[in-house]
Amino acid sequence: MKILKENAGPLTNFEVLDFLRSRGAAKDPTRVLASVAPSEFKVYDYLEHTAASSQTKESITEFAAKCKPYKLTKSEIINIVNIRPSSSVEIYPLIENLEARLEESVEELVELVLQVFPSSEEQSKSDE
Repeated sequence: MKILKENAGPLTNFEVLDFLRSRGAAKDPTRVLASVAPSEFKVYDYLEHTAASSQTKESITEFAAKCKPYKLTKSEIINIVNIRPSSSVEIYPLIENLEARLEESVEELVELVLQVFPSSEEQSKSDE
């Protein structure tokens, strides 16, 4: 593998999971054939049980575009994508000066998160 751009920026958990899948982490249940290190399998196993497992590139791009009116920083958007807060209590530690910056829009932002990134239970219900 050739590094094209060193330290290009922070990655979302979805991007890390997608990278591990591309290296074969999901394809080999015996974990013998894939060219993935044991530590990478541990990361893969962890990420499979987080919000990243149900996200897509399109949903992350859509969320970032819809966040423009809130003037969130890139790191704040990444934190929201990675954690997928489902209430205003969970979103407070992710955004600096939340009350001053968003005022009454906190609940709107939480609703946006729930709309773009449904929980795994909600997705399984909609798939049925």
